[in-house]
Amino acid sequence: MTHHEDGAAHVKELVEDQRTAMLTTVHQDTGALTSRPMTLQEVDDHGTFWFLALAESAAAQEIRAHADVNVAFTKEGAWVSVAGRAEVRQDPAKARELWNEFAKTWFQKEPEDPSVVVIRVDGDTAQYWDSPGRVATVVEMVKARVSGEQPDPGESHTVDL
Repeated sequence: MTHHEDGAAHVKELVEDQRTAMLTTVHQDTGALTSRPMTLQEVDDHGTFWFLALAESAAAQEIRAHADVNVAFTKEGAWVSVAGRAEVRQDPAKARELWNEFAKTWFQKEPEDPSVVVIRVDGDTAQYWDSPGRVATVVEMVKARVSGEQPDPGESHTVDL
């Protein structure tokens, strides 16, 4: 594992402007991995990710049964995969803190409604690939084609959170 001194801060930098993550849980009946898109509400400097959900949603039920999860993000030039543990919280104060117009429209409830829960994911490790951007990647691909050498895809690290 590569330890990167500012790893958690860099992971936050890569994902904090992204709205959608893929949250992977363990299906409570089959044991199969199940992924679904979730809206990231907040991420902090320590690798804690916050989501809102309905108490009876599949994601909430599966987390209650098995806390190990993965959260994945992708945007042009950057990919992040976070392995960690999740918990479902009945926390109206935190839900209110995370609440926004999108949540109000999506849930059609208020954050104090007992059917609204907060999902907290504490990342243990994160793997990221941060490429230098589209133009630099194309240049690297052309160089590799001409030279016969592997292209430099950018920076990739696995960090402890």
